[in-house]
Amino acid sequence: QVQLVESGGGLVQAGGSLRLSCAASGGTFSTYTMGWFRQAPGKQRELVAGSTSTSGGRTYYTDSVKGRFTISRDNAKNTVYLQMNSLKPEDTAVYYCAADRTGWMISISSAVYDYWGQGTQVTVSS
Repeated sequence: QVQLVESGGGLVQAGGSLRLSCAASGGTFSTYTMGWFRQAPGKQRELVAGSTSTSGGRTYYTDSVKGRFTISRDNAKNTVYLQMNSLKPEDTAVYYCAADRTGWMISISSAVYDYWGQGTQVTVSS
């Protein structure tokens, strides 16, 4: 039984920073691909960033966040992070972490992820 719990969301001014955390319990976190998705009102859920399970493995970022967001993971703490810098109002969304047991690839499709957190709200004001 795997549970994912996000934290770190909140209200921030444009240009500011937030760091999201996702703590996992149960399962074998170190073998999972981890992804951060977001969903804004009226928009489809999209993969923002992903990380394969391997140390020094591949990462993925959607074009709109490249150079601003960084995904990282601490397998010893069963935690994945999303550092968000230079935030823009269009980053406003509910952010979800998700785990894919495949581990060696990153899919942009939410359907392939096995476990999901409840989400944390990020609001960027101008």
